[in-house]
Amino acid sequence: MSIETKSAKQESTSTLEDFLNGALEYRRMFSEVLGTFLLVIAGAGGAAVAYWSHGAVTLAMAVIAPGVMVMATIYFMGAVGGAHLNPAVTFAFALRRNFPWRRVPGYIVSQFIGAMLAVAFLYLILGDASSHGATVPDARLHHWQAFLLEAMLTTGLVTVILGTASGARNIGTNGAIAVGGYIALAGLWSAPATGASMNPFRSLTPDILRGDFTTTWIYIAGPFLGAIIGVAFEWILKGKPTTFGTLAAQGELGTEGDHAGE
Repeated sequence: MSIETKSAKQESTSTLEDFLNGALEYRRMFSEVLGTFLLVIAGAGGAAVAYWSHGAVTLAMAVIAPGVMVMATIYFMGAVGGAHLNPAVTFAFALRRNFPWRRVPGYIVSQFIGAMLAVAFLYLILGDASSHGATVPDARLHHWQAFLLEAMLTTGLVTVILGTASGARNIGTNGAIAVGGYIALAGLWSAPATGASMNPFRSLTPDILRGDFTTTWIYIAGPFLGAIIGVAFEWILKGKPTTFGTLAAQGELGTEGDHAGE
């Protein structure tokens, strides 16, 4: 075994030990706060600045930004806490039995805090224009149609995430490109219809800011239904949870899988 390989395995073991160390849980919570903050800044901020700037930020720019932000976030901190950034994703990992249910509340609270900080920051900078960062279905859609679309979009997102998480590099290059790319592509064709949220807190927190909850249920129920369907699809495709999937969901890079058989 080469020195580089041995060093990589030692680093991988150290990362997993850190994750299992309850005294370091604050790192994972902070990573979820920071990552969700950045995601909502890009998502809600792109839409809000598009309105504020009178179209200087185009729809394509606004929907690609969250995908690129998620990709960057996975690269720079995915190994710390898994870069869930979305309560539907955390729920899916737990339902898939890749993530312990006891850690779900902490992740979800951290994600909510990060999202609220993001919309508060946008309000501080843009004022009332920040309310245009909310996700609202097109008036031509019935609410049940928007609900089904958000559920379908999240099904795809969760399927991509779980699919890469069961491989060796979910948190690395493969996961970052696949997840970020899916978010951008989904937004390019569906954002005019529903905003392509796929994230309950991405939609809930701007609604809290503007005090309008008329369509909030769409963006909460739709993603969670999509998460359940995505987990079911992953079970059909790959069967029981894999070790690599478990490690990736917990923030492990999966380098052990890279060197399997050595």
